[in-house]
Amino acid sequence: MKPVRFPRPLVAGDLVAVVAPSSGVREAMHPRLDLALDRLRGLGLRVREGRSLRCQVRGASAGAAERAQELMEVLLDPEVAAVLPPWGGERAIELLPLLDFERLAQAEPKWLSGFSDLSTLQLPLLLRSGWASIHGPNLMQLGDPALDAFSARVFEAWRCGPGAHFSQCSSGVSALRRLDGGVQALQLEGRLLGGCLDSVSRLSGSSFGAVPDFGAAGDAAGSLLFFENAELKPFELARALQGLRLAGWFEQASGLLLGRNAAADLEADFSSEHALQAALSGLKCPVLLDLDIGHVGPQWSLVQGASAKLSWSPAACQMDQWLA
Repeated sequence: MKPVRFPRPLVAGDLVAVVAPSSGVREAMHPRLDLALDRLRGLGLRVREGRSLRCQVRGASAGAAERAQELMEVLLDPEVAAVLPPWGGERAIELLPLLDFERLAQAEPKWLSGFSDLSTLQLPLLLRSGWASIHGPNLMQLGDPALDAFSARVFEAWRCGPGAHFSQCSSGVSALRRLDGGVQALQLEGRLLGGCLDSVSRLSGSSFGAVPDFGAAGDAAGSLLFFENAELKPFELARALQGLRLAGWFEQASGLLLGRNAAADLEADFSSEHALQAALSGLKCPVLLDLDIGHVGPQWSLVQGASAKLSWSPAACQMDQWLA
């Protein structure tokens, strides 16, 4: 495992690159994109748009080689302080064999912020290059004047750097609960890693998803895994989690944190709850459900690779992260 390295804080005057390593932004969505870019400028940040940002062809902003080249350029450019894709998509996985993770491991890290299909890049960036990144609201959400206060804390996360402490409480929009139905309070500690289950589960068994190695070589506390489901129907949700269990992803885990489920339950006799029970019952680590993670907001900002402590009781939940 590469030592985890945290980017410096993002400050006014910094240059941010807005590139689209997965989906680009179609013309109909350009006004929404412009609102988000104006929000960045309102924070005193300078903005550089990627070449394919405002394009979309067959589910991606450009061909895989072009997207990979542009992403490498901005990740390595010393003038760029952060990389903020507009959102996720479907085809980020195509970039993985085209990125030079060893070269990135020698470069100064910078914040890569977002979620959904961007998890496909963020998890390998941690595992293979030691870069921390932020799993939190996507740029396209940030221009919305109705952005909730919990999700808006991503702006504070950007201003964190090595040694910082970042604390978040639950939004309270759903009752956070244990998979086993227990009510005893929990304190879970470990290094955060995870992402969108739809995409990161596809990395299992590859060098880009060596989560068991990270857990075995990491802190004595283990890994604090987090996942969220965007579109997996219950049977596929169960298969994805069972696959990760078979691959040893949970062996070194101190806890498993799951966001609110965004996919519809279509089978009356096998719901997402049934899927979770079938796939995760009997794990050595506690499993918590319906946290502020993922496609059903509000949304926490979680730093991949941070040392974290989650304090949970039926009445309250708090996530503390240390960038160390």
